Amino acid sequence: MTLSLAQSFGWNLARTMMSCIVIFKTGDQKFGVAEAREYDGDPAQIVREYDPFAR
Repeated sequence: MTLSLAQSFGWNLARTMMSCIVIFKTGDQKFGVAEAREYDGDPAQIVREYDPFAR
């Protein structure tokens, strides 16, 4: 998925689930979205983290 789609999906998912969500790079211009506690990949691949409780 594209970065803009991943960001939109990640923010919406974080606010809906009230859970921390990460956007991570999966390949050349490809990104994925997962719940932060479920992500077990390389921390260097994380592009953005959405925390619905942060101000």
